[in-house]
Amino acid sequence: MALTKETIVDKIEVLENGTVQVRTATRILEDGVALSSSFHRHVCAPDHVCTDEDPKVTAICSVIHTPEVKAAYLAAQAASLAAMGE
Repeated sequence: MALTKETIVDKIEVLENGTVQVRTATRILEDGVALSSSFHRHVCAPDHVCTDEDPKVTAICSVIHTPEVKAAYLAAQAASLAAMGE
């Protein structure tokens, strides 16, 4: 009986505004069979530097986060703050 733990990026989603959502799964395995799983999620916004992410996430962000997407994201953020009166 060998218990092992693996952590993998198991889901990457790109939203309309260019935000990349990343889900990381941590699994406990016994002889290759999953006994339990837990998940962690985080977001890579277009103004986020993604170089320290999983290579798959970095590759997707490098394609998705164009200068136009970054500018539109920042403009939307500014408009949202202005609407809230800040």
